[in-house]
Amino acid sequence: MTLLTLLAVLGMVIVDKVGSQNYGDALSKCILFFEGQRTGKLPSNQRMIWRKDSALRDGSDLGMDLLGGYYDAGDNVKFNFPMAFSTTMLAWSVIEFGQFMGPDLQHAQDSIRWGADYLLKSTDLPGKVTAAVGNPIADHNCWERPEDMDTPRTSYVVNQTHPGSEVSAETAAAPLVFKSAHHRYSILLVNRAKEVFEFADKVRGNYKDSVGQGVCPFYCDWGSYSYMDELIWGTAWLFKVQNNIPNLPRRVIRLVNGDLQAAKSFAEFGWDTKDAGINVLVSGLVMNSTSAEPYVPQADRFVCSVLPESPYNNMQHATALSFLLLVYAQYLKKHDGSVNCGTFVAALSRFEQIEKGQITYWERTHWGFSQKFPKRIHHRASSLPSIGAHPRHINCKDGSPYYETLKPNPNLLTGAIIGGPDMKDQFPDNRTNAGESEPTTYINAPLVGILAYFKAFP
Repeated sequence: MTLLTLLAVLGMVIVDKVGSQNYGDALSKCILFFEGQRTGKLPSNQRMIWRKDSALRDGSDLGMDLLGGYYDAGDNVKFNFPMAFSTTMLAWSVIEFGQFMGPDLQHAQDSIRWGADYLLKSTDLPGKVTAAVGNPIADHNCWERPEDMDTPRTSYVVNQTHPGSEVSAETAAAPLVFKSAHHRYSILLVNRAKEVFEFADKVRGNYKDSVGQGVCPFYCDWGSYSYMDELIWGTAWLFKVQNNIPNLPRRVIRLVNGDLQAAKSFAEFGWDTKDAGINVLVSGLVMNSTSAEPYVPQADRFVCSVLPESPYNNMQHATALSFLLLVYAQYLKKHDGSVNCGTFVAALSRFEQIEKGQITYWERTHWGFSQKFPKRIHHRASSLPSIGAHPRHINCKDGSPYYETLKPNPNLLTGAIIGGPDMKDQFPDNRTNAGESEPTTYINAPLVGILAYFKAFP
């Protein structure tokens, strides 16, 4: 178990003036967080008003328009791989639980659209996919507001000679939620996704080998064929959107060189590993059919691994895994199913009991749902004075005192989920400890769906 893994499990969210069990208010704040991560020319309906326009020349080094998208965490870099995953998870949250979101549904769709618009720009040139924007080494050497950035905004791209199958396939999987509400936009997304996926599949290779320090060591996908799960993940989403799931096994056979198999790491799911997500996603489409093998058995195996009474021990990527557990429960409910874990049978009521226990732990022990929230998170924009409060430019190293100070961050990044307490359940609230105090988009995104469900069924 990695430190990041455990910290994700013990996640914390900044929520002010919220009553216990108020899932609706938590949902609103969880979505609002994404407005604090926006980059580019901000819209007129921007609600987190202390943030201003930033990175307005992104892509100019390549003659491209790469404005928009999200900063992944507390830095000022756009990493497309985790950004695309975050967009995918927001979209999946809306697909499964959008009917429970009420007025927040529009805000959730706006968040997806903000990511999707940027991903379209990132794939505007055939045979090329943007992997990142902003020199991460230079950026991490500064403590600077995004509005003030003067570090190199280098664009890192994968192409025919320098492939990147994982970032390309994840980009193809990303924002496919607009099918009914925005028909023309949906067609554009699906057609672009097909093109990008074909590129990812035909020109195979690891993007870490192509763009190097543009993404590593921050968001590398390790292993010789570590992109295979993204290829299957992208295929599953495209086939789902096109209602073509009966042909999925044939495509997967080709992808994995003739060996039909569900993802091998059955209990892992996150920005870099899609295995459990593949099995759950496909299971919802093939349950009780002749195509159920091998996805449904592997999804059952995943469920058994995360239940406390199981002999397994899995604490990878807590919010993402919690989302999968809740989604799979809905699929089983639709088919009157349950999961046989060998020594016990897991009823659907047990799934929700586990989910509620996790939410309650986050609420009572870590989120606070009160004025007791982390005040010194590892986030440049939140910790430095806003443009409104301090209009003068703050240079790279001039931000260091704001990084080192024990004073609370002046700007509230409402809804941000951060790493959380250490292994002893202690949280010193220290912004210099990035592992415990930094928020990320891919921790927040799966929680949107979970909170929407419990808003409807508290």
